[in-house]
Amino acid sequence: MIKMFTDGAAKGNPGPGGYGTILRYGDKEKELSDGFRMTTNNRMELLAVIAGLEAIKKPGWNVMVVSDSKYVVDAVTKGWLKGWVVKDFKGKKNRDLWERYLKASAPHNVRFQWVKGHAGHPENERCDQLAVEAAERKNLKVDAAFEKDRA
Repeated sequence: MIKMFTDGAAKGNPGPGGYGTILRYGDKEKELSDGFRMTTNNRMELLAVIAGLEAIKKPGWNVMVVSDSKYVVDAVTKGWLKGWVVKDFKGKKNRDLWERYLKASAPHNVRFQWVKGHAGHPENERCDQLAVEAAERKNLKVDAAFEKDRA
């Protein structure tokens, strides 16, 4: 099983943002992060999961995602996402990322575990640090779908 720890951050909401992800398989670990000049916390929380899933190159893995995002965890575990798909995401934000999540998660058996943020969970704290550092980088990427929707 691959364990994935994720977190997202935005300085202002919207504002500059970033995500942090840790992938762990046995004694191997990989950290991922990236930052964007204008985005939201929820987008970064979701992108952290997507980035981790997209980094898994072979299909068929059992993946346990550990996240402090009720938005992401509840959307999947409570079936909200399935309803959004049925209703063609009518009135829902972040369609671009949810569709990307569906594609990235499809080859795997993905489960979620919610953890309280900023409560001393070592991997969640590290992901938060990665996300904040990514949001503070120079020359941040453009979250094109978000900025287009705001125009």
